[in-house]
Amino acid sequence: MISLTFLLKLRGMRRISSACYSGYHFELNEHQKQIQEMARKFAREEVLPKAAYHDKTGEFPWDLVKRAWGLGLMNKGVPPEYGGPGLGIFEACLVAEEIAYGCSGIETAIEANGLGQTPVIIAGNEQQKKKYLGRLIEEPLLCAYGVTEPGTGSDVAAIKTKAVKKGDEYIINGQKMWITNGGVANWYFVLARTDMDPKASTNKAFTGFIVDAKTPGLNAGRKEWNMGQRASDTRGITFEDVVVPKENVLLGEGAGFKIAMGAFDRTRPPVRRNCNQFEKQCLSP
Repeated sequence: MISLTFLLKLRGMRRISSACYSGYHFELNEHQKQIQEMARKFAREEVLPKAAYHDKTGEFPWDLVKRAWGLGLMNKGVPPEYGGPGLGIFEACLVAEEIAYGCSGIETAIEANGLGQTPVIIAGNEQQKKKYLGRLIEEPLLCAYGVTEPGTGSDVAAIKTKAVKKGDEYIINGQKMWITNGGVANWYFVLARTDMDPKASTNKAFTGFIVDAKTPGLNAGRKEWNMGQRASDTRGITFEDVVVPKENVLLGEGAGFKIAMGAFDRTRPPVRRNCNQFEKQCLSP
């Protein structure tokens, strides 16, 4: 099977995005059809035959993740200058919808890289992008988005994880929960409160960090047993005096909330497409 990256290079395309095509119509262009067909073939021939096994055992589908990476079906939003295909949200939805037909849990494991890396794409500096996006392009590695907490759910403004600055470093303490790819990630985007004033506005109270998974004090909890999503690795993450250099702050102190919301804006549509294809499969005779 020809990889997506090869198809893009073959046509001399540096970026494929729905924004590149003017006018209003509902027909996919040829490039989008090729992307869709590649994802559909992967889902039917490789994901679907293994879906029941992974959902029953909960074993993480590393073989399929590596295969998706090799085909160029992961890291779709990484810009070409950092080695990625630079696809738009619409194309990401096409891929998510097709893979989800094979298994929504496996698709979640693959698509979660998009969520984890988006804060770096939209707010990272040149050095951060080269280092952390580059890892994902060079090897089939995963990242995770660490925002949700046990007592706050998706209420981002209520998170309690704290980061205290000491010299050129930040010390993070707190707990995240229901983190997709939590136990298999190479690095995390972590949102923490840096302004301890309870009256501080959300636009100034939180800061986004890139945290390497092997940092001392960072511990992943037990795997959650998610109905219909057992192939996805979902866990709680505990931070106990985790030291992060100031070089890993995204955009600047206090910019975390805007970064987190910007990431949600870009990554929620593919999540919905995952659900659409799952619903389609359920209704199929």
